[in-house]
Amino acid sequence: MRHPRFSRVTAILAVAAVAVVAQSSSPRGATAASSADGLPLTMLWAWERPEHLDFLDPATTGVAYLNRTITVAADSVGTHPRLQPLTVPPGTRMVAVVRIETSTRSLWSDSLRRRLANEALAAADGGVAAVQIDFDATVSERSSYRRLIMDVRAALPRTVGLQITALASWCLGDPWLQDLPVDDAIPMLFRMGPDARTVARRLVDGGDFSAPMCRHSVGISTDEPLPSLPRGRRQYIFTPRPWTANAFHLIVQEPDR
Repeated sequence: MRHPRFSRVTAILAVAAVAVVAQSSSPRGATAASSADGLPLTMLWAWERPEHLDFLDPATTGVAYLNRTITVAADSVGTHPRLQPLTVPPGTRMVAVVRIETSTRSLWSDSLRRRLANEALAAADGGVAAVQIDFDATVSERSSYRRLIMDVRAALPRTVGLQITALASWCLGDPWLQDLPVDDAIPMLFRMGPDARTVARRLVDGGDFSAPMCRHSVGISTDEPLPSLPRGRRQYIFTPRPWTANAFHLIVQEPDR
């Protein structure tokens, strides 16, 4: 996923230093999800900024929020945890997004991959429904990324889903996605760059993504025209500015959304 401020996006979930604040000490219905399949059809991405989402209805809307950005440089791993407050209503279904950024294109060592897996697994603490890994892997990084996904899936509790964000081009027949042990690969239909025309033409003509795992959800943004979307998909919605009740109601009430 690409963020307006970066060539690559940095989304992810909250850690112990910054608690996600529900509006009750013992929220009704705040138990861990049995799987990612039970998530609402509308999910808001909450970025590294103060977000107060008290206006949401947990029955219809969930939140995928920044937990940590993991930076890989040579054979070292740095972690930047979420530092901004986030408030949600009791019972809101939460997805922990873990962003990986790299300054090297070399294969990851086993020890580095274990550290990355441990960071991703730490995001699963706190009763979240799923962990979402956000990494725009290059061709040379895909084998390492695949092994990381397998490591994380093997260690995650069975009650926690595993998702990845996906460049839209990956979902149009790129074989590297085959057999990944994830519940959902979310095609990013914004900030697509040179792929935008090809993807738009495919969807306008009534086509769909080739990879079955890309047919559950889509990622869209409030500041770009809405592409033609297959019906019935879960929508992860990004906004470049803090969410407000007005902005939320405008976006979810637009026709065909």
